[in-house]
Amino acid sequence: MKPGRRAACPGHRRILARLAAAGLALALLPAAGLAAAGAAASVRQPAAPGGSGQGHAPLAGRIIGIDPGHNGLNYTSPAFLNRKIWNGREWEGCDTTGTRTAGGYTEARFAWNVATYLRADLMALGARVVMTRSGNHGLGPCVDKRAKILDRAHANVSVDIHADYGPVSGRGFSSLEPVADGPYNPVSEPSARFGRDVHAAMLRDSKLPVSDYYGRNGYVSRDDLAGLNLTTMPKVLVECGNMHNAADAALLVRAGVQRGIAAALAAAIVRFLTAR
Repeated sequence: MKPGRRAACPGHRRILARLAAAGLALALLPAAGLAAAGAAASVRQPAAPGGSGQGHAPLAGRIIGIDPGHNGLNYTSPAFLNRKIWNGREWEGCDTTGTRTAGGYTEARFAWNVATYLRADLMALGARVVMTRSGNHGLGPCVDKRAKILDRAHANVSVDIHADYGPVSGRGFSSLEPVADGPYNPVSEPSARFGRDVHAAMLRDSKLPVSDYYGRNGYVSRDDLAGLNLTTMPKVLVECGNMHNAADAALLVRAGVQRGIAAALAAAIVRFLTAR
């Protein structure tokens, strides 16, 4: 180690290893910047523009939105879930309970775990991260409010994290994207580009295959979801796998796979925001 250069912390090296596995070029984090980027992991906000480390953390100054689908106690209040909200085109229910594996592992828990890992990775890369819920032991918020939380934060890009309940024989992840006939048409094209980055990174590092039952090669356009209809920034909703399929379910419940999905999403976000 050269004089005056601090070593990257072990936790940050682990993050870099996961992101490297997800296909993120380490050139984005020059060796001289590892210490500065590692230091960002210990604080909630990145350095102010022009501050120490700003030139080395690839997401410094960026705001990233994460919406972990559902919530752990949604099942306790059908009346709350059945409240009608305006999704930009029509009325729909406030939310749902989400799905679960045959063994009872819930989508809400899965989404929260992946979101927590993703938040840590993004903060280590300098980002400010905004979440739509603060834990997995609550109710809501409704899907329209989730979209508004991220819109009000002026996020540069956002991701909704889910798992699907498809046919028992179906496998794989899919990327749901907003269509171009809604109130926020300008986000449609960048959302599609972000979806391609997510697709490539998930295929590389998530251990899940591309969906063989939903959409076309894992891409789906939806015009009936508030999270996509109401977004004012590029956003995709990722169905990370099929909890109704035994092979997918066995992967989705594993912490290592959840960390890999988070690393893949972080790599996709970095590519989308820095590689163009």
